[in-house]
Amino acid sequence: MLRSLSARRGMVVAPHHLASQAGLAVLQEGGNAIEAAVAAAAAVAVAYPHMTGIGGDGFWLIHQPAKSPIGIDACGRAAQAATVEFYRSRGHHQIIPPRGHLAANTAAGAISGWQAALEISTRWGGRLPLARLLADAIWLAREGTPSTASQTTYTTTFLDQLKDVPGFAATFLDDAKPPAPGTLRRYPLLASTLERLAHAGLDDFYRGEIGAALGGELERLGSPLRRDDLARHRAALVEPLSVGLSTGRIYNMPPPTQGLASLMILGIFDRLGCRDADGFDFVHGLVEASKQAFLVRNRHVGNPETMTVDPRSFLTEDALTTRARAVDPAKALPWPQPSAQGGTIWLGAVDGEGRAASYIQSVYWEFGSGTVLRDTGVMWQNRGASFVFDPTSPNRLAPGHKPFHTLNPALAHLGDGRVMVYGTMGGEGQPQTQAVLYSRYARFGQDLQAAISAPRWLLGRTWGAESTTLKLEGRFPAALFERLRAAGHVVEGLPDYSDLVGHAHALVRHASGRIEGATDPRADGIVAAF
Repeated sequence: MLRSLSARRGMVVAPHHLASQAGLAVLQEGGNAIEAAVAAAAAVAVAYPHMTGIGGDGFWLIHQPAKSPIGIDACGRAAQAATVEFYRSRGHHQIIPPRGHLAANTAAGAISGWQAALEISTRWGGRLPLARLLADAIWLAREGTPSTASQTTYTTTFLDQLKDVPGFAATFLDDAKPPAPGTLRRYPLLASTLERLAHAGLDDFYRGEIGAALGGELERLGSPLRRDDLARHRAALVEPLSVGLSTGRIYNMPPPTQGLASLMILGIFDRLGCRDADGFDFVHGLVEASKQAFLVRNRHVGNPETMTVDPRSFLTEDALTTRARAVDPAKALPWPQPSAQGGTIWLGAVDGEGRAASYIQSVYWEFGSGTVLRDTGVMWQNRGASFVFDPTSPNRLAPGHKPFHTLNPALAHLGDGRVMVYGTMGGEGQPQTQAVLYSRYARFGQDLQAAISAPRWLLGRTWGAESTTLKLEGRFPAALFERLRAAGHVVEGLPDYSDLVGHAHALVRHASGRIEGATDPRADGIVAAF
């Protein structure tokens, strides 16, 4: 697809085409943007299991015309038994193991986020039953869906880490080998779990039969999580962070997400005076703005209840101007900063009434902890593996703490009345890709699809790469590589359309009622509309 697509009555975009179509079918049956997003989120959890699942977390930004956006924080907290002493007594003195049952140490919040979003949907007049919203996901899990090349690639990449984790081989391997692309994959236990949720309600995941099964098996495996940890979990409605730009006002999630960094990058870049979306000034300016934002994020962002600073203090005019002045227009700031992997999806939906949902859902690393629970078919996230043992860190491990999240869904109210929902997977790359996409489209007027398809970059490490260099897709001109190196950037080349730079998607509703959408050619998604 070379240009963005347009429609009037509704549109859904997701990184897997079956998820987009599941959401569209809900819109066509009279559902709203939230209902469509839940249907798409459930379907993509089946069709793209290496990227997401119902054993992970999620975050929402929800737009209703003439009202302020609403945020939903569906981040699971650390188990009551998840202490530094718990891990040290098991021989882990430096880090939490990233795979296996010991990595499964936080509640899975995604389902609670669906529940909270659907309560808002009910106030909008949403009328479709939960059984309908989950129907496509249930069918895909029971009858099967062809595996993608992406699933094969990442199963192969992380096979040594995952093959011996309980439940993984039986669920995701064929004769101990990764499935070939196109292989029909069935997940009957997950289908039964989704059917139970469809009829008993989403709360059953935490305080019903499913919650009891999840907690019991996690305890049996040796995870610190217990049934009581699930029972006390609730999603929370939160006020989004926001910042005004020359093009409009942009919104993102507060901590424990890195939404602050996403807003800071665009706030700093807006003050650098870049004139176009091509060449050195654009790439260098956004990269250096990212570094300034990441310095704040790495030092301050973590469990919001123990942070010592107000994240909004970094979004003031004075704070952003100070950070912008720290950017050298000709020279790179040295950057030996650590980063993170990520298995994540972003999806969006806009309905005919102009309501919109920006939603991101993740299991953290690809396949999360790798632990697939035998009674329910639920694969558990490893988000809590990002906790550290340093008692002074904002992301320190303690019972009830929320882990730092790379997840951050984005939403923008542009000055001319357009409403934009956008996002990407990609760990460290999420705020960088958001900034590139938004700037190309909203500031420099590129076509939405062209803005996503154009070459991108990544500062840092994600998707298993170990270096913290500036990595650019090969479609950038050679002269740009050389000028960036001359400015002090440590530059590496990437293949064209590399997964390393994320899977970005976006929807925009114009004041006229026209909706346009674009999907990333690096993923397996489509724009579905009517």
